[in-house]
Amino acid sequence: MKNIFALVFALILTLSLTACGGKEEAAPTETPAETPAETPVQETTVLNVAASSTPHAVILEQVVDDLAEQGIDLQIHEYGDYIVPNTAVEEGEEDANYFQHIPYLESFNAKEGTHLVSVGGVHIEPMGVYAGKTATLEELSDGAVIAVPNDPTNEGRALLLLESLGLIKLKDSSNLEATPNDIVENPKNLTFKELEAAMIPNAVEEVDLSVINVNYALEAGFNPSEDALAIEAADSPYVNIVAVKEGNENSPAILALVTALQSEEIHDFILESFDGAVVPVA
Repeated sequence: MKNIFALVFALILTLSLTACGGKEEAAPTETPAETPAETPVQETTVLNVAASSTPHAVILEQVVDDLAEQGIDLQIHEYGDYIVPNTAVEEGEEDANYFQHIPYLESFNAKEGTHLVSVGGVHIEPMGVYAGKTATLEELSDGAVIAVPNDPTNEGRALLLLESLGLIKLKDSSNLEATPNDIVENPKNLTFKELEAAMIPNAVEEVDLSVINVNYALEAGFNPSEDALAIEAADSPYVNIVAVKEGNENSPAILALVTALQSEEIHDFILESFDGAVVPVA
């Protein structure tokens, strides 16, 4: 009996020791490493700009990377005329254009009922007179034919240049939209062939002289500083601008574009690339 009692006592003691024994500490739960916050993706703004191919599109190409760093995807669309780039901006197909000067913009708005405004000047393109059948200004004969642009502002500009050379005299030299009807003195009885500005380089050999906008002269392979018989003075009021539809002047992408085009880097690029045929604004 004693043996049985001792055996039961030993068993109870063993169970008691086991129940009171130290608990193993649970392994600490590993706290998952914090996931680093994702860098927010910069939203890209597409900026569509209409431009003449030379020099405007060439200059725009120089700011593509600069704008890309600011999240702006500059898309350059080249046009070969002076009408569609404006109607495209008016209708919202393009965000801006870069091809014209203020007198042309103002004339276009008045004629077409558009609502375009300048947001900044970039450069001047001095208009030039080029030889055709007649090689020099001194050899210009009585009744010679001179090709001039047929749009109001560029025709007036061409006639003002011819007036500055002493070939004609206008009724009002301050009229930027003069036409051949405004000529009051024409000692050589010159005849004027009015053509679309873009087409004049193709007609150079058909007339005695041609007055050509620099961008079209460059496209045709002329070097204005070497090939032009005469060229506008560098203080020409015809500054080429970036234009947008009224109400979009303060768009961040537009402001960034103008800032880039007016930078010192673009100023130097224009001076180095166009040999005086294109002059940056101060």
